[in-house]
Amino acid sequence: MLCTRQVAFSCDKSCTAKKISVFDTTLRDGEQTPGVSFTTADKIEIARQLSGIGVSIIEAGFPASSEEEYVTVKAIAAESLDAVVCGLARSVKGDIDRCIDAGVDMVHVFIPTSEVQRTHTIRKTHREVVEITGDIVEYAREHADKVLFSAMDATRTDLPDLIEVYKTAVGAGATAINVPDTVGIATPSSMNALITALREHVTCTIDVHCHNDFGMATANTISAVEAGADQVQVTVNGIGERAGNADLACTTMIIESIFGCTTGIVTERLVETSRMVSRFSGLMVPPNWPVTGDYAFSHESGIHSQGVLEHASTFEPGIMTPEMVGHRRRLKLGKHVGRHAVREMLKQVHIVVDESQMDEIIARVKQIASKGKKITEQDLYEIAETVGGSGVSSRYIDLVDIAIMTGNHMIPTATVRARVGGTEQVCCSTGNGPVDAAIKAMIGTVPRHAELKEFNISAISEGSDAIAHVSLVVEDEKGRLFDAAASGDDIVLASAEAMANALNMVYRNGTDNS
Repeated sequence: MLCTRQVAFSCDKSCTAKKISVFDTTLRDGEQTPGVSFTTADKIEIARQLSGIGVSIIEAGFPASSEEEYVTVKAIAAESLDAVVCGLARSVKGDIDRCIDAGVDMVHVFIPTSEVQRTHTIRKTHREVVEITGDIVEYAREHADKVLFSAMDATRTDLPDLIEVYKTAVGAGATAINVPDTVGIATPSSMNALITALREHVTCTIDVHCHNDFGMATANTISAVEAGADQVQVTVNGIGERAGNADLACTTMIIESIFGCTTGIVTERLVETSRMVSRFSGLMVPPNWPVTGDYAFSHESGIHSQGVLEHASTFEPGIMTPEMVGHRRRLKLGKHVGRHAVREMLKQVHIVVDESQMDEIIARVKQIASKGKKITEQDLYEIAETVGGSGVSSRYIDLVDIAIMTGNHMIPTATVRARVGGTEQVCCSTGNGPVDAAIKAMIGTVPRHAELKEFNISAISEGSDAIAHVSLVVEDEKGRLFDAAASGDDIVLASAEAMANALNMVYRNGTDNS
């Protein structure tokens, strides 16, 4: 049974009746992450995903920055998404025109306001900035129904100057103001005080954009909400300039689960969205990343595993469950594992051992893990079978042979011959590369559904003949996840063997192998 969300700590209880809008800037600030570059097709797919999960506003890009960016923003604007599509513009009329020509619903115009920014980037006085703000916002408002104004480097701008700029923007027609912590130097207390002060002078929507230079982007964003901010700027996986921005999943779940506010986000799709952006950006989410990381709902410690098996809320928040974010709870093996977790994992594959055998299994698992080796379910089953005296591993699938054809002028193709349930099966498949083709062919030899969810490869020796270690995660038709691994000096063969190991676990955990 899912635990309902609730206000968990002392905070503004009036927030429970309030909706906080989510403004996602993955496609603009997120793409400013060093080394990240999305194609137009990537951006359109991400935009569809963001709109589909309930993001209120999508900042599609900066149309005036290049012709390609203009074309991309225009394509996203033409998608007729449920989300408002926003374009970024400097305080230049040409930038505003470019946004309008691209067909965006909202223009986000900015100007530097701190002394250090004014002096060294635009060489303007405070008075000149105020005048430019009034003129450019008025021009933008004449061409767009929604105008968001940002005072860049707001958290390093003198408060009286900042208030004057924002009041000028609102007076000129801005429908919302953005308060950016451009270099991430705010603290939760200072951000709270700043938003509180601005709220006394501004009645329109207050939006915040926090950077993560000191690791406080999400905390500062949440503090702004506590102080009365109506809208939060986030990116998927917290990607963005330098150390990134407030994370979409973390920010959303804090607002929903702890504060009890609504965001309109379909939280059950947060993990799915995180993995999509990770795939397109090439940036893997750390396994211990909150909410969407692989270990967010994983348990290794014996005490923790025993607790969650008895009642999940013992060692999880309770007000945020894995089901709420599209995740799954998992028991992990390592040197801290306890007998409750091991017994449960063996029970799932119908392996029964007595107490003395259980002691031996746990001892062996801990001995292997203490040497730095990652223990998979496959390792556990083999250990249990050895200790239990079954003699040989009961494998349902064995890789017999594999042949690969690849080259710079041909489509990579793999042909796999495997023994499945005692019957030889052959499957041929193409892929984006020889590894992809081999894995698809391996999956094609079995009738049951199996989907590759994660794939990682690392070298465990040096040189061009290095031994490769392949680890992967497979999901079955019931949504269960299985870890498997294999090593060898042939990357393709190691990948195929790892998939065979994973498929064996899928079949071991099912009662019907037909």
